[in-house]
Amino acid sequence: MNQHASDAILSGPPLEGLDEYASVTDVFEASVERFADKPAFSCMGQVLSYRDVDRLSADFAAWLQTQTDLEPGDRIAIQLPNVLQFPVAVFGALRAGLVVVNTNPLYTEREMRHQFADSGAKAIVILANMASKLEAVLDKTEIRHVLVTEMGDLHGFPKRELINFVVRHVKKLVPRYSLPGAQRFRQALAAGHKTRFQPVARAPEDIAALQYTGGTTGTAKGTMLTHRNLVANMLQARAVISDVLGEGCETVIAPLPVYHIYTFTVNCLFLMETGNHSVLIPNPRDIAGFVKTLKAQSYTGFVGLNTLFNALCNRDDFRALDFSALKLTISGGMALTKATAERWEAVTGCPITEGYGMTETSPVVSFNPPASPQLGTIGKPVPGTSVKVVDTDGNTLALGEPGELCVKGPQVMKGYWNRPEDTAETLDADGWVRTGDIAVFQEDGYIRIVDRKKDMIIVSGFNVYPNEIEDVVAAHPDVAEVAAVGIPDDNSGEAIKLFVVARNESLDAETLRAWCKRELTAYKVPRFVEFRDELPKTNVGKVLRRELRDS
Repeated sequence: MNQHASDAILSGPPLEGLDEYASVTDVFEASVERFADKPAFSCMGQVLSYRDVDRLSADFAAWLQTQTDLEPGDRIAIQLPNVLQFPVAVFGALRAGLVVVNTNPLYTEREMRHQFADSGAKAIVILANMASKLEAVLDKTEIRHVLVTEMGDLHGFPKRELINFVVRHVKKLVPRYSLPGAQRFRQALAAGHKTRFQPVARAPEDIAALQYTGGTTGTAKGTMLTHRNLVANMLQARAVISDVLGEGCETVIAPLPVYHIYTFTVNCLFLMETGNHSVLIPNPRDIAGFVKTLKAQSYTGFVGLNTLFNALCNRDDFRALDFSALKLTISGGMALTKATAERWEAVTGCPITEGYGMTETSPVVSFNPPASPQLGTIGKPVPGTSVKVVDTDGNTLALGEPGELCVKGPQVMKGYWNRPEDTAETLDADGWVRTGDIAVFQEDGYIRIVDRKKDMIIVSGFNVYPNEIEDVVAAHPDVAEVAAVGIPDDNSGEAIKLFVVARNESLDAETLRAWCKRELTAYKVPRFVEFRDELPKTNVGKVLRRELRDS
């Protein structure tokens, strides 16, 4: 830790090994050579070894190179849940030199249209379940290569056919769609297998992924994460976790979505680099099915967040499981409550180790040392990372004084895609990124988050931005004014509450919620609605969200 008389900057130890790899593909290729026959990813009982992922991703890369006009640097959207096709598609795209645009499979048509158009994606790999939404927006994007896959496509016969039949015809989760010219993902792999992909060299500063976020303000923006950013964060994660998790011998449960930067870095990069096994859970909201998977699987690690830990501990069947092999539980994405942490440890015998990060930092910034975690803090800066807190004028504050947390390190983004003004607002010329979170540094070097500078709402680990919610609700013809705020919730961390001034007295909460469900992903739909005659405002007419939140 570097400390000055009037201000404080906390720094992690030096980061070692950053020059080992020029790109994420270098990491991948080294791992598949070292751990070829070890399990890499499994899902619904099907296991892919590192050799399998190497072969299948090479087939996909070859298809991209020989059957499309895509060039290195072009963007490809990957809109998949936690299925085996995800790592195959991601590593195949990266090996072909493309930029991965991770896309939430729960997105509405409006959200898909924005992300695809903004990123300029020219290709997409999409689950059949949401292909009808793609059909509705495709002509408003630059996408010209569509690959459709189904849940069971990388399972063996006949299980593959059974899974796909149940999803399509029994659960009826695949709405009818028409995408002329689209290809099946399995057919693309077969075609690519008949050719040979040509390795593409990528430089450390080349963009590897566009990871969409609202940042600390406004509409969803593409965070440019370079190969260096992701490799650095992978090595930072290795430095703080490797004392607990070994190489080529661990099995880690991955219930959180792999398109999210948290799981993307931990499971697709760190665990892959160390030759370990990630168990992908396609639908963790099916808690009963999730627990059945856990019962059938021995595991040493678990990556989750407060909402999930709480839901699991409420179940008798989960509490009855054997946790004797579990030695590391990682929490991120949202604040971990003391009650949940204590209950998880009482049930499993394994304490939760909490970290902190954001999309703009690939994401890990700090982590509680597993040997000495301090509940209520976000730990200490990871290697190669410096943090400081500043006042509203940008002055660095002393230990113990709350201020906006700023971060500097090799994992900090290149900037926002095609948004120089937003980049300048968040990332200064010296490489410090402003997080929008208010933090306090303790004398022992641990960091506490005490508040948020912005009005962002975090629902079960997902960022929700009031402006987006308000834009959707304000479009309703019976709404005169609206404000959205986050209120505390024991299960999801925060819940969204609307304050509405109606034009029509007959407007009710359920009508507004139904309106939102058509335009917003489920976790963005407000849970509470309160009607008011007027909303509190500043002298210049800006709605005072904080006053509403505190009311």
